Amino acid sequence: MNLFFPLLGPPILSTFPQELKKRNTYLYINKYSYTCVGNSGYTGNVIDTADYFSLDDFEHRSLWKEGAPIWSALVSLSSYLDLYPFRVEIEIPQGIFIQNPSLVAIGKGTVIEPGVMIIGPCIIGKDCVIRHGAYIREEVILGDGCHIGHSAELKHSILLNRAAATHFVYVGDSIVGTSANLGAGVKCANLRLDRREVSVSVEGKRRNTGLKKFGAIVGDRTQIGCNCVLNPGTLIGKESFSHPLTNLRGTIPSRSQIDAKGVRPIEQKILEKLLWQSSASSPK
Repeated sequence: MNLFFPLLGPPILSTFPQELKKRNTYLYINKYSYTCVGNSGYTGNVIDTADYFSLDDFEHRSLWKEGAPIWSALVSLSSYLDLYPFRVEIEIPQGIFIQNPSLVAIGKGTVIEPGVMIIGPCIIGKDCVIRHGAYIREEVILGDGCHIGHSAELKHSILLNRAAATHFVYVGDSIVGTSANLGAGVKCANLRLDRREVSVSVEGKRRNTGLKKFGAIVGDRTQIGCNCVLNPGTLIGKESFSHPLTNLRGTIPSRSQIDAKGVRPIEQKILEKLLWQSSASSPK
């Protein structure tokens, strides 16, 4: 049996904290998992890239135009790659499969294990690690120091410096911030079941993106737990933390904690640990 609890108005369960009702958070519970929806109570401006990313040290920051929606970088990705001067600065080991090699750039110090498949156009920055069996499809940009795990698949996405998409992750039509981490098995779903245009929540209203394929925006230093699903059009601010097995959608503010209680301000001890982990090296 599935239960859907709107935490609005009078409390349905007295054990739920008051701040959840104020933030218009919903909790969907079944036998195996729960859904946390951040939401209309949040009045942040999702168009402001600074709410999600610091682009000062990112080589490809020109993908974002002033005043344009944060997802506009995905729209300009193809034309940006058309003009990019591709160059491979490492010796390609045996056992790596590259399609359209003239449209692939790989920076110094990057390690690519056997069994990796790369399809250009694609930019892989310096000092990245790409594990065995990873599948990097067309129109992907990896910043410096990114880590891509075993059997991860990336498509038409941007990962900022030191971002990590660990093993068995799918990242489609998404942007992942600096030092953000997607735990094992995380899925950034990019296509609605009804194939309609993806919309996002902006100040309590739905806004069309113009995109039929749009995954998630994951802010700097945000940690997503293992086997979470990020539904199309999910926006998660900086320095947030999601527990495993969570179904995420909507707009979730920076410094949020997402767990069985819903979406709430992150606990200080968790925030301190998250920031400490982000300052260290990316997951191996």
